[in-house]
Amino acid sequence: MAMDDHAIEITAHSSLAAIDPHDWDACACPEAETSRAVDPFTTYRFLKALEDSRSVGVGTGWDPRYLTATQNGQVIAVAPLFAKAHSQGEYMFDHNFAHAYERAGGRYYPKLQIAAPFTPVTGRRFLTRPGYEAIGLSALVQGAVQLVSDNELSSLHATFCTEAEAIAGAEMGLLHRTSQQYHWANDGYAAWDDFLAALSSRKRKTLRKERQTAQAFGGEFVQLTGDAILPEHWDAFWQFYQDTGARKWGQPYLTRKFFDIAQETMRDDILLVFAMRDGVPIAGALNMIGRDTLYGRYWGCTEHHPCMHFEVCYYQAIDYAIAHGLTRVEAGAQGEHKLARGYLPVTTHSLHWFADAGFRGAVGDYLKAERAAVDEEIEVLTTYGPFKKIHVEEQE
Repeated sequence: MAMDDHAIEITAHSSLAAIDPHDWDACACPEAETSRAVDPFTTYRFLKALEDSRSVGVGTGWDPRYLTATQNGQVIAVAPLFAKAHSQGEYMFDHNFAHAYERAGGRYYPKLQIAAPFTPVTGRRFLTRPGYEAIGLSALVQGAVQLVSDNELSSLHATFCTEAEAIAGAEMGLLHRTSQQYHWANDGYAAWDDFLAALSSRKRKTLRKERQTAQAFGGEFVQLTGDAILPEHWDAFWQFYQDTGARKWGQPYLTRKFFDIAQETMRDDILLVFAMRDGVPIAGALNMIGRDTLYGRYWGCTEHHPCMHFEVCYYQAIDYAIAHGLTRVEAGAQGEHKLARGYLPVTTHSLHWFADAGFRGAVGDYLKAERAAVDEEIEVLTTYGPFKKIHVEEQE
């Protein structure tokens, strides 16, 4: 697909193998040449692991249509685009859109989705080389919308994009949607006790008690990353992942092969936290490490112990972030129980475009009201956080 206005060619690829890894990462994570990638979920190695492990592809409902924007023979922008046969694994739920669209006589699926599959993590979705930010985003949006029209599809969605992308997309006519999740922010803490000191007395006691309760299971907690992660650790984690997946959504999204590939190509991006007894993991969490953020992704256990989930997923993550100078911990989607443990609500963003103009207008009205409700909810929830309340006396 050629774009004459900027002499840019847009191409959709059914496999990452058709795209040079250096071209992709030059757009997705140019900072990785000198430091760790800001967002590990849009790197070539992560997306390729999903594809090579058949976690995405034929039969999964996530069919790759990776976009490249090329100008003067150089790839200036890319996007992780997928043709979706359902709305699973997205976490920015649009089931109400699908039902309304089909009640009106339309066919909602397949749709196009720009996303990091199975990953409710905010990051750039319109990936551009430095210096091509505006023209690259514009080309990718126009190209994706054109694909919707050319193939008579219902819609385009870009989920967990950045706020800046949401604003730019809205200026181009896409619909802006917001939601919220819970993040922990490192306020310059040098140690766990510094974080505790920022909490109200009652919450401080609660967190101490929870950690003591969890640590009484009869073993120890270990944090593993890089070469400390061994293939047998993935055998243990696979059991945890299957158990949690079966209880939550019926079938895990990732295949066993994904973890084997992760061991080979991504172990430096991964932090595994295990509760170990006599050298055997009985619970564990998988985190991805970004340049400034630790991303909690999956957890599971073979034994149930009080407060174990809080320790393995939340408190160990905070320990790691403080020790390594990370500014934030993102512990996944939903979960108001995170609020009492120092994870405060933040806004997340997505963009949407519907081929039917009438439906697009109706959804736009709905999203305007929804954004106001989300803002109000975040404001209210923040007041229930565990931190000390600072009262400022009014000056006469």
